[in-house]
Parts: sequence; C-alpha cells; structure tokens
Amino acid sequence: MGLFDRRAGKGAPFDWLVVGLGNPGPKYARTRHNVGEEVVKLLADRRGDTMKGGRDNALVAESRLGSGPGEQRTVFAFPLTFMNESGQAVSALVRRYRIDDPTRIVVVHDELDLEPGVVRVKAGGGLAGHNGLRSITQHLKTQDYLRVRIGVGKPPSKERGAGHVLSKLPASERERLDVAVETAADAVTQIVTEGVDAAMRTVNTRAS
Repeated sequence: MGLFDRRAGKGAPFDWLVVGLGNPGPKYARTRHNVGEEVVKLLADRRGDTMKGGRDNALVAESRLGSGPGEQRTVFAFPLTFMNESGQAVSALVRRYRIDDPTRIVVVHDELDLEPGVVRVKAGGGLAGHNGLRSITQHLKTQDYLRVRIGVGKPPSKERGAGHVLSKLPASERERLDVAVETAADAVTQIVTEGVDAAMRTVNTRAS
C-alpha cells in the first residue's frame, strides 16, 4: 500500500493539501525563510479559519476553497519541524487526509533564485538547493508536487546564505514581501479552483 493510497487513511479524503514552509517559533517569524508560513496563515484567515496544533507535528486548518459544486476540501498546514525535516510532517498529513495524488499538494516556499517579491508557480521540477523541498521529496518519493515560489533574492555570498534567509528584513523589502504573500495566496486559490495551468498563466506572466 503506497503513500498516495486513499485506503491508507480514515474518513473522507480531502482534495488538496497546501503546505507553507518555514521554521517554528517567534525567532523566525517574518524572516525570508518563513514566507510560506505567512501564506498559509493568510489563506486560513481569509476563510475565517484558525490554524491549530495537534497530530502530525503541524499547525493545520481544515478549510474549503471555491464555492458551489466546485468547492474543494483543502488543508492548510505549517510543519512545526525545522525546515530540513519538513517532509516528516508532510508525509504524515498526506496519510491523514488521504491525498491520493502529489499534484494535489501545493508547497509554498522562499526562493533564492527569484528577486525579492517575485512570485512564480511551478509544477514539479528540481529542488534548487532548498532543504525543505529536499526533505519533502525524500519522504514523498516524488518531485511532482506543485510549488508557489516567493523570491527572496540571493545572499551576497554562499557562506552567508543561512543568515540571509533567517535574518530580519529591511522595511522596503518587507513591504515587497507582504505584497508577494498576498499574491502567493491568490495563486494558491487559483491553483485549487481553476488548475495549475491557469495559475501559471496569471502569475508567471507578471512583470518582475
């Protein structure tokens, strides 16, 4: 019985799992590395849902996106593991919510290869050196999940990479990321309600 087998869980399957990556604790809040966390919390807030702790080492809100016959049962989640162990929580959530297809998983994460504030949607692909994506891929045994990438820019040197993503931001860059978080939340909603191709057409054609 594989990970993406709906027989592996109990209760009605959910349609989508949306995971925002970051590190737990107030020390890391509002840093570049935690923009994914901000997106899933914003999505839950928009629906009037509260993310709560519990099983699977994650904050979770069970919600819905869309309306009418096309309404999608969606889980918003933020792993409470550190970034490089994100896959532990994600694989447990896949089992719990009986997600049967990796393309029904959306991972929202920071992206060094994009300029600060740029948002892009991607289906599958490589890991771009991201420890959270590496852990998820190891646990799910696939790279076919969807990604919403939020640009945070490159550090001045590779040696300063950790400090770059974990440090507090200048006000001007923080303002750009606040806008990007809203854009990324809109992108997730469009992925779930209209499909990833529609979201890529909308988001990826925007000027940087």
